[in-house]
Amino acid sequence: MISINALEKSYRDGDRTIPAVRNVSFEVARGEIYTLLGPSGCGKTTIVRCVAGLETPDGGEIRVGGRQVFSKLAGIDLPPMHRNVGMVFQSYALWPHMTVFENVAFPMRFGPEKISRSAVKSRVMAALEMVQMQEFADRPAPLLSGGQQQRVSLARALVYEPDVLLLDEPLSNLDARLRVQTRSLLRSLIKRLEISTLCVTHDQEEALAFSDRIAVIRNGRILQSGPPKAIYEEPSDIDVANFLGEMNFFPATAEGLDEEGRLRLSTRFGTLFMGPGARAHQLENSTPVWVTIRPHHVGVRTGPANQTSNCFEGQVSAMEFLGSRKRCAISIGPETCTIELTDASVDEGSTVFTEFPEQHLGIILRNS
Repeated sequence: MISINALEKSYRDGDRTIPAVRNVSFEVARGEIYTLLGPSGCGKTTIVRCVAGLETPDGGEIRVGGRQVFSKLAGIDLPPMHRNVGMVFQSYALWPHMTVFENVAFPMRFGPEKISRSAVKSRVMAALEMVQMQEFADRPAPLLSGGQQQRVSLARALVYEPDVLLLDEPLSNLDARLRVQTRSLLRSLIKRLEISTLCVTHDQEEALAFSDRIAVIRNGRILQSGPPKAIYEEPSDIDVANFLGEMNFFPATAEGLDEEGRLRLSTRFGTLFMGPGARAHQLENSTPVWVTIRPHHVGVRTGPANQTSNCFEGQVSAMEFLGSRKRCAISIGPETCTIELTDASVDEGSTVFTEFPEQHLGIILRNS
């Protein structure tokens, strides 16, 4: 497992001190895939490099496999080769003058532990078999495709039987179809080996599909951590909601409950009603909030709806054809709503009626 407590890391830029990681704490259980998700420069790669021993933190504690590998207070800072971690880099980091076999064997041949030639061969071939690359053992690394190089990089990380696996943007250099295939293979392999895995990505879809838990990071801090479904459906603030999948935001004011227990939300294009729930009862009148809804939850029709609540006339101001679906921007009064359609026949410039289902509306508090 991995345990990180109160991790701190800053960099110097001339006379300035730039904080990269701020009081970060979390644990990764055995066999769990924990993903650090955030934009470039948010500190997620710095965290992984601190775990690997490639960066020295300014404070905090790191444990790998139950063993303390870094502690500022205790003065412990084990070098990378003594931490028993396997790491897959975004750039693959394969030696171009070596074969596939030689690349995978490298950490055993030049590591701190002496391993016999026969043991090296058997473990390398076993690692290559795990990633379905045993037939390419004698091929020079530069003659491999991007997906094949990534699998060799993974085999090299696993051949030493590490306590944990660190993945730094492992699929970002692959094309869309290969990325999905490799992601499935990688997740299946991690679960079979029951190896604790810490992954870094800025790809929201990859994080949702690949992870057991996600930590959304911004400015060196964890904004929210939890299972993908929970974070996607109940983001803690606007930064999380805005980063994890596409979301519509409308400024609104909570105006109390109606006779059915629904929350009235006053927006710039009309009044929305949100279904009964504990969150609605906790809000005081005139509380400023953001109303949120995912694009695929917004309904659209070309004629007026039978119901009057949560249905508003608008105009299709822009449209993108995305193969199996269309993404449309609809102007509703002073607001613009993004929707995704799979079967509706609407055209740019046409008048439509949008529906905001009560059960799919969310609210996030705003400062003013």
